[in-house]
Amino acid sequence: MSDKSQTIEPVTIKAVSKDVRRRQVLKYILAIFLCFIAGVGGGVFGDKFLNSSSLTLINRSASSDNTIEVDDSDTIAAAAAKVSPSVVSISTSNQVRSSYYSLSELSGAGTGIIVSEDGFIMTNSHVVENANSVSVIMSDGTTYNNVKVIGSDPLNDIAFLKISGVSGLTAAQLGDSSTVKIGQRVIAIGNALGQYQNTVTSGIISGKGRPVTASSGNGQSTETLTDLLQTDAAINSGNSGGPLVNLSGQVIGINTAVATTANGMGFAIPINSTKGILAGVLENGTIARAYLGVNYLTITPDVVAEYNLSVTQGAYVYAGDNVNPIVSGSPADKAGIKAGDIITKINDITVGDQGGIANLIGEYRPGNTVLITVLRSGETKTIKATLGSYNG
Repeated sequence: MSDKSQTIEPVTIKAVSKDVRRRQVLKYILAIFLCFIAGVGGGVFGDKFLNSSSLTLINRSASSDNTIEVDDSDTIAAAAAKVSPSVVSISTSNQVRSSYYSLSELSGAGTGIIVSEDGFIMTNSHVVENANSVSVIMSDGTTYNNVKVIGSDPLNDIAFLKISGVSGLTAAQLGDSSTVKIGQRVIAIGNALGQYQNTVTSGIISGKGRPVTASSGNGQSTETLTDLLQTDAAINSGNSGGPLVNLSGQVIGINTAVATTANGMGFAIPINSTKGILAGVLENGTIARAYLGVNYLTITPDVVAEYNLSVTQGAYVYAGDNVNPIVSGSPADKAGIKAGDIITKINDITVGDQGGIANLIGEYRPGNTVLITVLRSGETKTIKATLGSYNG
């Protein structure tokens, strides 16, 4: 309905005879029936009635293009309410030498996500990097000090923390980032600017598979990340490590970076790329990242043109200047993957729209066996590989 107010003209009610009333009731019932068919009838009767020259469709919107606006604020609120108890604020401090004689205390802030009832938390590694102490503030204000940093993913900006001696925490529900679509509505939650706890912003998925070279806030370190989700949901300083959430309240990404030279460009690590390492952390509290051991180019129109490839998506195993396409002794080497192969699937998941190589492999644990579909000299082959452990 339009949000514009309407003026209702006064109606004069007159008494009518019984026969006239009966005819009016019949006309009224017929009118309701026709409106029902016209409004709902996309099926057997719909087209016939909507194309009938005897019917006039009523304009149901005050806008000139007859578009009916959908208010999804309640859905956003429900999704935020579902995940908010699992979102924590992280406060860090570390000592740096300000001069030859003195040390100064630097503080930092970020966001994390509870991933187990007994206190495991996922965040960005740059949030807790070089921290001497870490504190976690829950959504209800409860504060835990001296939180332990378990370790970081060597191939991603992900770290894991552990609160000791707790139980019954609300763990976030993880979604499936391989099914994310461009234009899909999402929300971001985080400790904005380090002081506005559990700030909620909304937007859409603006792009997928984005490569980003991110620098730390002080500019002292940089990191190249690949296959990120791009969103226009506002992500600010302090949001790092917080969840990017679908409208079902499931975490589909970890907010990690924002463009400083453009508005509305934030980036998140797809949640699927963390699931393999997370499984190991939850099982035994240790960091172990699965890896395949190939150097590749994500196939784009430019790559297709340069290498005269026959497909438009996948990963091209690349032999360039000073680049070995296959890491010697790696799972890829042992499985027989070769330079020039085009990897198109991993366990029937298409490489490209559903994720890049690093993210798809990140769903598994070291020791898992995967089926890799490759295109080699125009022929499709399926290769079995047992994933190894990457320790940096």
